[in-house]
Amino acid sequence: MILDGVPLVDHHCHGIVREELDRPQFEALLTEAERPGPLHPSLFDTQSGFGVRAICAPLLDLPRFAAPDDYLARRAELGADAVARRLLADTGITDYIVDTGFRPERVSSPAELAGYTQAYGHEIVRLEAVAEQIAATTEPPQFADAFRSALSVRAATAIGFKSVAAYRVGLDLDPGRPSDAEVAAAAANWLSGANPTRLADRTLIRFLIWTAVDLGRPVQFHVGYGDADVDLHRCDPLLLTPLLRATTGLGVPVMLLHNYPFQRSAGYLAQVFDHVFVDVSLALHNVGTRADQVLAELLELAPFGSVLFASDAFGLAELYALHATLFRSALTAFLDDGIAREYWPVAEAERLATMIAAGNARRAYPLSRT
Repeated sequence: MILDGVPLVDHHCHGIVREELDRPQFEALLTEAERPGPLHPSLFDTQSGFGVRAICAPLLDLPRFAAPDDYLARRAELGADAVARRLLADTGITDYIVDTGFRPERVSSPAELAGYTQAYGHEIVRLEAVAEQIAATTEPPQFADAFRSALSVRAATAIGFKSVAAYRVGLDLDPGRPSDAEVAAAAANWLSGANPTRLADRTLIRFLIWTAVDLGRPVQFHVGYGDADVDLHRCDPLLLTPLLRATTGLGVPVMLLHNYPFQRSAGYLAQVFDHVFVDVSLALHNVGTRADQVLAELLELAPFGSVLFASDAFGLAELYALHATLFRSALTAFLDDGIAREYWPVAEAERLATMIAAGNARRAYPLSRT
């Protein structure tokens, strides 16, 4: 297989939980469903559930398709840390670029995640989380300066930023940079409202994004598929087109994450905007047997130099192992098809594989080796 032994840079992921998990807790992390419910009693009966049984079970010395209870019993017998070391070692991931803004108290830090396999861990700072952290101690007239200062401090150790505008206000954003007076007025409205701990103001979110752009680091956007909190119709990447035009030529990579079921639209945006990078993180381990088609649809239009590997794994080391396996298989199938059609030679396919697996991420992010 073309990708055998090729290292991966996971450019969007999260930490894993370190405590022992019972079956409901494990299943709650297996898909984007909040938890198993009475009408869908087992989330093992999903593409990701069968993927764990097919791909992860042998890594824990179990037969393929071990029963869920047998798998979880073996997991408990080995212990969470031993399971994580085995499963993460199988991925071939050398660098984890970790979004630390979602439930950081529950999951491992970038350094802890990377430490399982002597890899490298790097932090992505979530913009909305920083704004919410400073809100309690900041008066509205000082909000703009306070956020700029806080984000600058975080930029000293982080290699990029992320916005969850898709969850909060949707991606149909005015591309203009708001003035400090507009920011102060919006902050006053937010902080005097019913929920001053959750930022969902369009003006303020635009301000956060532009502040991140000014710092020159890659800016990630959640796009498309997510949990029950997201309104999917507001997450089409095409809605970002005006903002992408406004940020053209600034030298700041814009990373469109997930993208399913809008992967073809994301591929188009990557083709027409030089600074746009794309992936199908989260999607592959959830679509399972359809991973080949989903990745191929992204690659129909996206320049190969704009496509990245990412898992968006959260909570379970299993999701890293499952996603990496499906990605390697799907990208190999795509490249092998081109070889069979004599559209590119083997050597070029191997070059493209290393670009997409790791090289593009190393070019887009300032990955240090410390």
